[in-house]
Amino acid sequence: MTVNSAAPTGTTAGAYREQVWTALLRARACGYPLPPHGHHPNFTHARRAAHALLTHPDVAARRVLVVGPERALYPLRALALRAGVTVYVPHQKKEGWYWRLTDVAGARLSAMPAVGEAVRTPDGAQGAVIACVAVDGHGARLGKGFGWGARGLHLGVPEYTLAHPLMMTTALPCPADSRVALIGTPGGVIVAQPEP
Repeated sequence: MTVNSAAPTGTTAGAYREQVWTALLRARACGYPLPPHGHHPNFTHARRAAHALLTHPDVAARRVLVVGPERALYPLRALALRAGVTVYVPHQKKEGWYWRLTDVAGARLSAMPAVGEAVRTPDGAQGAVIACVAVDGHGARLGKGFGWGARGLHLGVPEYTLAHPLMMTTALPCPADSRVALIGTPGGVIVAQPEP
């Protein structure tokens, strides 16, 4: 099920974000922070989507991941840390810095200063999970429009995202912020297909 398959081509990124946020809110498909407008939505069943992505063969073998600080990615950070994956999370107060985490307690943003190590680079990163507002089947990702991952990470590693079905569309009607290789959803993992 997609909310945006009928979105007209040429829709602005801002208008399209509003459409997705409103659809999620109306469907009661997201949690705190509410309303989802202005955020990467903390959608329902994000934990199932995180589990699906982390157990996908292309991700399961990766032992060092960069993971965004968004609330929707909290379950993924916790599951990854529990599985022994080293997680780097962008520092919220020092641009260009990361928290290096190995303790599951560090999955929560509030605990990162106590259990994480502040570092300048995500050494050994093998992949990155970046939140989205919308994504299409070709891996074109649209973020909230600002913040650490607004235009992709450019770390030279595969990028992935998590999405609720209401955040999925056949094709984005506006330019993408970045591209992802895999999309974890509550129903499983979608492998981005090359554009025709």
